[in-house]
Amino acid sequence: MKRQEVSQKQYDILIGQCRYPKTPEARQRCRTQVREQYKVGAFNPNLDCRTYSGVSVCGVLELSAAQRSCVEESVSGGLTRRRAEVECYAFR
Repeated sequence: MKRQEVSQKQYDILIGQCRYPKTPEARQRCRTQVREQYKVGAFNPNLDCRTYSGVSVCGVLELSAAQRSCVEESVSGGLTRRRAEVECYAFR
């Protein structure tokens, strides 16, 4: 698979978001996936990056069943799906 080129800032966000998975194994798997899928180069306008509640993430988030349930509950309560995904990923 060809690695996507991203800016240093985007790469730092991708690596940084790997601190949120609950287990050491999941955090390591996240970092390995980032290193295998991305390389530092030019800014990638197609990479979906967003920041909510002080948490920055990029790309598709792998959510657990509990996190997906949190997202649905939060969206039902009025949050946008994008914000709910970030907050549930980081805080649940």
